[in-house]
Amino acid sequence: MKHRLGFLLQKSDSCDYSSSQGKKEKLSSSQRLSQEEVRKWAESLENLIHHDRGLAAFRAFLKSEYSEENIEFWVSCEEYKKTKSPAKLSPKARKIYDEFISVQATKEVNLDSCTREKTSHNVLEPTLSCFDEAQRKIFTLMEKDSYRRFLKSPYYLDLVSPPGAGCRPENCKRNHTHSLDCNSNIISQCA
Repeated sequence: MKHRLGFLLQKSDSCDYSSSQGKKEKLSSSQRLSQEEVRKWAESLENLIHHDRGLAAFRAFLKSEYSEENIEFWVSCEEYKKTKSPAKLSPKARKIYDEFISVQATKEVNLDSCTREKTSHNVLEPTLSCFDEAQRKIFTLMEKDSYRRFLKSPYYLDLVSPPGAGCRPENCKRNHTHSLDCNSNIISQCA
């Protein structure tokens, strides 16, 4: 089975198991993704999206379902809150509003009319918290819906699979893809 997490991985020119072992050894401990970390993602959506690789895996899953606008909005709000210059608040707020909140938005998120109206009003005089309510609603929507599906999907299950699953050199064939091995290290694995 082809793994869908190629965006997390580096390409290899061969399917030689020994060369992939060398790559694994070159990884620093900060680059490795432990099974414990991956399991923590199942504890809460917050754990998942506050981990770089967890966020990347969740984003890829949402993209496969054509619903990545929710996580993109959430991330945009987090970046917006880090804005230091008051002069930059208005253009950044307008950009987020036009991209995600407006009824003509290219990546419109699913908000109730009351929240949409309140957010529209907040953007007129933007503050660092002007998207907080909308962001909370989208977080709750993801938590109750797409996060639960993510935990049952190959995007998560392939990362949390038991050690030894699909990690043997005899799995190499002519065509190959790149995946995380059982210890979530980068390897070249055949499909």
